[in-house]
Amino acid sequence: MTVRRDFKEPARCRPDLVIGRDELFTGARDQLTRGGSVLLHGPAGIGKSTVLRALAADYGESARTVLRCSATESESHLPFLALADLFGLVLDEISDKLPVAQRTALESALTGRGESTLQRDGLALRLAVLSALRALAAAGPVLLVADDLQWLDSASAELLGFAARRLGDTPVQLLCAVRTEEQEYDRHLRASPPDTLAVRLNPLSRAQVSALLDHRGYTDLPRSTMREIHRTSGGNPLFALELGRALGESPTPPRPGEPLPVPTSLRALVLSRLDMLSGEARRTLLVASAGARPTLALLHAAGRENAEAETAQAAALGLLATEPEGPAVRFAHPLISAALYAEAPAQERRAAHAALSTAASDPIERARNLALATTGTDPEVAARLAEAAALARDRGAPSVAASLGLLAARHTPPDDAPAPDDRRLQAAEDAITAGEVDLARDIAREVLTRATVPAERIRAWEVVIEAAGQSLGEVDAVFPQALADAGDDPRLLALVHYRLAWRKLIVEGDFAEAREEAAHTADLAARGDDRRTELMALSFQASTETLMGHPNAPTTIRRALREPQDPYVACHHNGVGAARFRWLLMSDQLPEARSTITALLREVRRRGMVESEVHFQRFLAETELRSGHCGRALDLARESLRLARDSGIGLGASAMLASLAEASGGDVDRALALAREAAGKAEEDGDQMYVSRALAALGHAQLVAGDAAGTVGSLRRVRELEQGLGITDPARGRWQGDLAEALVRVGEPGEAQDVIDVTREHALRLGRESVLAVLDRAEAMVRAARGDHEAALSRLTSVQDRLAKLGYGLEEARAAFALAMLRTGRPGPTSYDEAARLFRRCRALPWLRQVDAAVAAAAPGAVAVPQQTAPPSDALEGLASMERQVAALVMEGATNREIAARLFISVKTVEATLTRVYRKLRIRSRVDIVRLAAGRHAK
Repeated sequence: MTVRRDFKEPARCRPDLVIGRDELFTGARDQLTRGGSVLLHGPAGIGKSTVLRALAADYGESARTVLRCSATESESHLPFLALADLFGLVLDEISDKLPVAQRTALESALTGRGESTLQRDGLALRLAVLSALRALAAAGPVLLVADDLQWLDSASAELLGFAARRLGDTPVQLLCAVRTEEQEYDRHLRASPPDTLAVRLNPLSRAQVSALLDHRGYTDLPRSTMREIHRTSGGNPLFALELGRALGESPTPPRPGEPLPVPTSLRALVLSRLDMLSGEARRTLLVASAGARPTLALLHAAGRENAEAETAQAAALGLLATEPEGPAVRFAHPLISAALYAEAPAQERRAAHAALSTAASDPIERARNLALATTGTDPEVAARLAEAAALARDRGAPSVAASLGLLAARHTPPDDAPAPDDRRLQAAEDAITAGEVDLARDIAREVLTRATVPAERIRAWEVVIEAAGQSLGEVDAVFPQALADAGDDPRLLALVHYRLAWRKLIVEGDFAEAREEAAHTADLAARGDDRRTELMALSFQASTETLMGHPNAPTTIRRALREPQDPYVACHHNGVGAARFRWLLMSDQLPEARSTITALLREVRRRGMVESEVHFQRFLAETELRSGHCGRALDLARESLRLARDSGIGLGASAMLASLAEASGGDVDRALALAREAAGKAEEDGDQMYVSRALAALGHAQLVAGDAAGTVGSLRRVRELEQGLGITDPARGRWQGDLAEALVRVGEPGEAQDVIDVTREHALRLGRESVLAVLDRAEAMVRAARGDHEAALSRLTSVQDRLAKLGYGLEEARAAFALAMLRTGRPGPTSYDEAARLFRRCRALPWLRQVDAAVAAAAPGAVAVPQQTAPPSDALEGLASMERQVAALVMEGATNREIAARLFISVKTVEATLTRVYRKLRIRSRVDIVRLAAGRHAK
């Protein structure tokens, strides 16, 4: 007999699990598949029940019998209730298989007849539960699913714990969930089978919370609101959903600087202990909830004389988690602070802010509290807020500046100067810098409904266009309106034509027209005495000319570098610094390109320029990839992709670069998926420029995966697209060598030679030495395919040396690999040792796997590279992220000072990290790490 309880949730529930729980789910599923048990634990609302139900539905099909119980607090005093839930439906199946005494005791406990107790029938009941499980398991595997173990009645918990500890090899598995705080799950783990895996559910990230809310239909929330939901919920999915629901039902969204509305359901959940506080203690906590960084000193300065005693009382009730040795006052959960604030009357909240407006030491915090303590317009308050916004902007906190700017606009009288809408537009521009494009667009659209001054309207249109990102086709209707508003003012026209230049490039895919539009913009800006727009236009023109292979590119870069410069343009991702970096990278000046982009990345992080940070992180990853530092490139590319997903900026471009990094140093299947995602995103945005880049990444991933035909299909399309775009510089995408190699593999050496000849002409004209070397490598394969092996061998040897001198480590390793493959089966020495060594130095794991495959397929008698026990990255798997990065750079031969510079840490931090690496890997020195890189065991 098979007894199954229905654990399958409606279709909507499983996607909730997938969001942010993929790795956790896979690990728990693997544990169950191996025959082990799983204990899920975490705080209330973290999603334990959702994961439990999904695991039971997913794995339950493998069990013959599935038993379930779900306890509640109100029923936890009823003895044997959980036992009745578990065995009530199978009692008839197993009763005749139990000894009489055990059967009697179990039936009495389950039915309530006979008043069985643990004190009277303890041993018989314990043995009965164990025997019952063994009897069920004799017919097939048993899965026992128990939710909310903390509410399990004590009698049932005792009996199940007794049986679990004695099941041994009996095919009975437990899948349980228990509410815990921090790591308090040991008691429940001791009552589980010895092979139980404890899995803690941690808070969701901001991107995961956003995805969860999107799935539930809360799709119109601005990014700034989403960030506040994540902060207030602490990443708890239940809390986040309740906050999202409250916002969805609220007729008016919260104003800038105000906390989120907290629904009654959550207030009741977190504030039940407030009634036990004294009135004065509650007022002290209200002041703490109104402050950004509350401390005991701040509470004293705000007039709370007994702050120590009152916060200690709150901490004893679990409302605060005060630091034992520090002054900080920290709420046990952000939601407690938000609910306490929401519960307070408006007058009391204003009083708390008024006290903090004089008590806070930071001018930004004083201004914020003054605004929240003031009702109506007040020019003095507005001016102080505008000053605070400027200070936040200078500190590299544009998101804070945007919030303060909106508060300043709210308190600015209509006839004041600057006007309220001037301050709103400044806030919108700060929001753009911070990556909060939804907020920026909404502000600009609101201003456009009433603005009449041309300069003000153009400023608002700029925000609307900038907020569209790569999807410029979606705002086509804006351009005629903006041109009409600009009239014949060259300064305003320059702003509009700069955006039109980008449209020519992204939407129309016309590099030549985009270049002409950029040059026209620079002339208009010079006439209008707008140096910033002139420099941005020249930078755009230079970048376009570089990608086109236009001979004027160096001259335009020099024009863009002339004084006077603008600090904003100098570090902007479309500014002159980025244009110069692109030229250096394409001109094979890798060390200078790395130092340039590293400095730019440091500066935009200081300024809080999120969009530029996304792009520069990707640029640095690309530089490391070309240098053959595949592990470092992979870490940077993954971080760039995470930041892009979190901010909603540059997602397609980051996915494209992450695909290249995965194909070189990570997982090829992930590389293929990311390349397809990037291509889909570019197609969706109508971004002609990045469609070809994404397809080039796809072709490369297909080549590494061994799909030569797929590579040919993808890269032939790239060739057609770039011919149509007018791109002639082969250093832009560097896909031509891959196409030629794939064509040789599919038996098309003639077409491969044609690709090589056409590309070489452009590479010679532009002096692209690394491209020429890669083309020579591909041509060697063409010659080998035509039977001219001696010429092919000679060329490959030369190519490897040239690429090594240029610093292209991965391309050098590919040349060595091609050389070893060409020698296989021929008279003379044949070895893959050199290729394996070079790929290992690069941490190019997918290529190492290709070497292993080639060795396995080598002809009998060929000298093959010894099989390694594990590639270096496997040895590093147990290390933390920073430890892996430091160890990987040591493998590449970097000194401690070089590692510190590349990772933005101190030399002392490098030394301390290496000490931990030595201990974890059980080695003694840097030499042992290098031995790992060479595939030898440390001695």
